[in-house]
Amino acid sequence: MTSDMSGSAAEIEAEGGQVRVSTLELFFDLVFVFTITQLTHVFTHHPGWVELGHVALMFVIIWWMYSGFVYLTNEVAPKSTSRRTFLLVGMFGFFVLAISIPGAFQGSGLAFGLAYFLVNTVHSAMFATSGSAGASSAILRLAPLNLLSALLVMAGGLAEDRMRTLLWVIAVLTQVLSPNLVRTEGFVVRPSHFCERHGLVVIIALGESVVAIGANLSGQDLTVGLVAIVALGLTLGYVLWWAYFGFDDERGEHALAALPEAQRVRPAVLAYGYALIVLLLGIILTAAGLAMTIAHGDQPASTAAALSLSGGVALFLLGQCAFRLALRLPRPWWRLVAAACVLATAPVGIAWVAWGQLVVLIVVAYGFVIADDVISIRTGEDSWYVIPAESPFGRLMARYRDRSGG
Repeated sequence: MTSDMSGSAAEIEAEGGQVRVSTLELFFDLVFVFTITQLTHVFTHHPGWVELGHVALMFVIIWWMYSGFVYLTNEVAPKSTSRRTFLLVGMFGFFVLAISIPGAFQGSGLAFGLAYFLVNTVHSAMFATSGSAGASSAILRLAPLNLLSALLVMAGGLAEDRMRTLLWVIAVLTQVLSPNLVRTEGFVVRPSHFCERHGLVVIIALGESVVAIGANLSGQDLTVGLVAIVALGLTLGYVLWWAYFGFDDERGEHALAALPEAQRVRPAVLAYGYALIVLLLGIILTAAGLAMTIAHGDQPASTAAALSLSGGVALFLLGQCAFRLALRLPRPWWRLVAAACVLATAPVGIAWVAWGQLVVLIVVAYGFVIADDVISIRTGEDSWYVIPAESPFGRLMARYRDRSGG
């Protein structure tokens, strides 16, 4: 088994692709931390439906090409000086995008558009010149639509108000429809690297919820109550982490690996392109909700803060539902029901206090996650976090299996 896996890995490397994420990609992903931070701050400082629309629009524009760079490094390993240089140029472009986020709908729209055009150009150029023959051919079919979306984003940066929004909406529609408008054969999805890289992006986004907690405690006295609220905020972050990485992260990789190579692209786009948009937006909203309530947890939450907190977790679970549907993973409907119940906890913060909403939110969300896990374990499923016999959780699950006859 080991020799077969080693041979397969060597074969993939020989083709130019990657089996695992490189440290340069982790360095590249540091920009995404700043992007999530900027988007969270935009909504935290001006919560409202219009601002939510702006945040969602900017995020989809950025995410679509950022995810495109995951496909790029999945195909083109950054092993040469020229490739690393181009990736750093792309990193610079994403950094300028992040810097321009707060004023993208005011004075820095053109900077946003120009940076996006640069990122788009680097992506297409690297794919076309360094990818395999099949990937180069595929990107040449996709490049005109990518270019069109980049030009629309740049034109939107020059436009004013509603016209800017309209042009950027058309750019997003061009992006999300592009995989359905051109043939995608030639692209290769190597699940080990592809899923690991997207998983790391989810981790990075979850890190923003931690940042949101700490960044909004400046000048606060560390009372017992405040420390307890911080503990609740971190627990909520853990619940989101476990909801995705407890089982679904591994399930996603196994599901893609089980498909023939030629059939992986569409489910990969649906699960890691479309579904993760909803999931990651959920993390951004959750972080914003924590930022707006963490320092005032003993007071009623504003409507915007309460909806951000519960609505963000609900969006996260809704994204997981879509993720499971795309990869035909077990019980997508379970996450859908969980999302509805989680959203219903928002009035607790408005009518009572923010920490009360956090407690109820954690109990409801984690209750659904644990119940789902129990069903998985009873059907014989496991994951990296369940298998190790030496871990307390592993021993607990082993005893549960013995008692239940599983």
